[in-house]
Amino acid sequence: MCLQDAMKEYLEKKQRGELATQKVDFLKQNILRPVDLAVTKDGGLHFGDVVMLVNMGGENREYSALSINADINSLTKIPSPGIQAPCGISAGRGIQPCTRTAFIITSVDGSPEGSTLHFEQSFALKTTSGFARGLYLTSDLKNFQKCAKKSRLQEVNLTDDASFLSRWKVVHFDPQERLEYEGQPVLANVRVLIIHCKTNQALAVLGDQVLWTTYGKEYEVTAHTFLDSHKAEQDNNHWILCTSDPAGEGLVLLNRPQSAAKDVELTQANTSI
Repeated sequence: MCLQDAMKEYLEKKQRGELATQKVDFLKQNILRPVDLAVTKDGGLHFGDVVMLVNMGGENREYSALSINADINSLTKIPSPGIQAPCGISAGRGIQPCTRTAFIITSVDGSPEGSTLHFEQSFALKTTSGFARGLYLTSDLKNFQKCAKKSRLQEVNLTDDASFLSRWKVVHFDPQERLEYEGQPVLANVRVLIIHCKTNQALAVLGDQVLWTTYGKEYEVTAHTFLDSHKAEQDNNHWILCTSDPAGEGLVLLNRPQSAAKDVELTQANTSI
């Protein structure tokens, strides 16, 4: 191909928005668009709430949020611009509510929208509609063909299939308190475990498995329960389902980090400040 033909092809691709840099810009413009998280008035989580799942970090990793790990190969224009399934998941260090980090607590048992989520109750986590396509956080038993790329542990990704593989439940992070909290309402902005119903593995962030993504340095996410010497789940498995501050001042997690980190329960009295 001569220089003139190459330049003509380049200009045609540019006009159609098909250059790699244009695709990256288009992806980021849409997937990093701000999203309003739910505001909890009673301190609890409810079906239909839009939340952000944050891991508070640990010895070898920083704060990170469960994030859609879409690249330009994940894009589709049919029927409208958006990401396509299956799509990867990672833990990004940008703690900002946006299309990439927003997930909807979705009923799978007929519970009406707006009703309270309880410990041990099955639910789904779904991306927002539109560009993120309303995909479901999904996992399954690992095998030689299907496992996390870095760690080779159980894979977690996004699919368009609302099946038993996309069902999760929240349990108390402290094993000694777990039985007492079973069936109780789940509070927002406190540490919990998110367990995959089929495999009974806990959602986890791996600080020692670094992914270089379109968005920078991030961590691999898998479904694997990490236990310490006391048979308690390690901080890899600890998540906070974040909501917006009722005062309209952003995230409760960022405005009251000590409360979230120390699991001070947010009651109706102190969430309405």
